[in-house]
Amino acid sequence: MRPVLEAQNLGFAYADGPLFRGISLRLGPGEVLAVLGPSGSGKTTLLHLLAGLLPLQEGEVCWEGTPIRELKEEALARRRLRFLGLVFQHHFLFPELTALENVLAPGYLAGWVDRAWGLCLLERLGLGGRAHFLPQRLSGGERQRVAVARALYLKPKLLLADEPTASLDRHQAREALALMRALAGEVGAALVLATHDEALVEGLPALRL
Repeated sequence: MRPVLEAQNLGFAYADGPLFRGISLRLGPGEVLAVLGPSGSGKTTLLHLLAGLLPLQEGEVCWEGTPIRELKEEALARRRLRFLGLVFQHHFLFPELTALENVLAPGYLAGWVDRAWGLCLLERLGLGGRAHFLPQRLSGGERQRVAVARALYLKPKLLLADEPTASLDRHQAREALALMRALAGEVGAALVLATHDEALVEGLPALRL
């Protein structure tokens, strides 16, 4: 089976020296990988390389067999919209849009809007009663769960999550991770989860930075 995501010998350096080198990974549909390491170890940088948000310095990243280095900027952006779901450490919700409207936002860009699916995602994440609330009326954990629903809305092939449970307590974090894994599995997405919390992802395949 062709992998959803493949990276070979990735390396990245700043002016003061290398951050990491020789990173390789391969994930198929429904597979999960935890990226572990303390703050400053390069977890976010690695996810940005896998997402095509940073230019590659060393190595190659392929999405379903296509090297992203071969895609021009506009083609890469179009491919990223439908292929990739991103959950950042900070939720980046639109403050003037309701929770549901934030979830639907990628659909307006992609030309595919399904309110019922957006509501279904919010309900699965325990936010059915908050669908029409603006972000300012939501707690930090609720806003992060809206961001997870938004990332899953277009049923991506790959979900990249950067410390998505950082604003949640341990019980909420475990629930959110379980739901994220379940929903990613339902849409057939590979999941890469960056976290410093090793206990949260105990038992998962892991890459340490």
